[in-house]
Amino acid sequence: MAHVTGSQKALMLEMKRLQLEPVEGFKVSLVDESNIYTWDVAIFGPPNTHYEGGYFKARIKFPSDYPYSPPAFSFLTKMWHPNIYENGDVCISILHPPIDDPTSGELPSERWNPTQSVRTVLLSVISLLNEPNVSSAANVDASVMYRKWRDSKGRNKEYAEVIRKQVIATKAEAERDGVKVPTTLAEYCVRSSATHDDDGDDDYYENYDELDEDEDDCYDED
Repeated sequence: MAHVTGSQKALMLEMKRLQLEPVEGFKVSLVDESNIYTWDVAIFGPPNTHYEGGYFKARIKFPSDYPYSPPAFSFLTKMWHPNIYENGDVCISILHPPIDDPTSGELPSERWNPTQSVRTVLLSVISLLNEPNVSSAANVDASVMYRKWRDSKGRNKEYAEVIRKQVIATKAEAERDGVKVPTTLAEYCVRSSATHDDDGDDDYYENYDELDEDEDDCYDED
């Protein structure tokens, strides 16, 4: 194996952990096996939310000094959300560099730090989908529509209907990709080792077998 940098080793370990113990509702893979710095992400919409039954594609790009600098997370699937830009980029505190910027309205402790991981990013994205931050909107129109839905306690259905149309549109994509989208909480919460078509995975991760024992609770719908 060629010389492996600290960031490459960190990402190899994180990928293997996530494949052996996936985060509920997510599936990760490499875009290209020769490049550990770009990951494809499939996100399944949690049951009992606007996103139930949805299949959303995203991409994570990591800097060469990861984990000291945060990755960038961008949706490839068209998303209508207060904290997602039109180009798919996600605006969330955990992905912002750990600098003190009083004008941002964010505390340094809310931003990225090297103890964070891909797992915490994925969980933060799911949380953001279900609980948008309307005080820092990347899509102002979506933010206004969401507030109308929230303040009317669901009587104004415009926001929910836009999301449901997007969810329906993703079903054809799931069929094309041969993906079965979980539709019940039981299916969504199933823990299983991901299956891989690439025979080279074992060699790719050779010598990076130390795994954390951290557990994450399944998504809990209030």
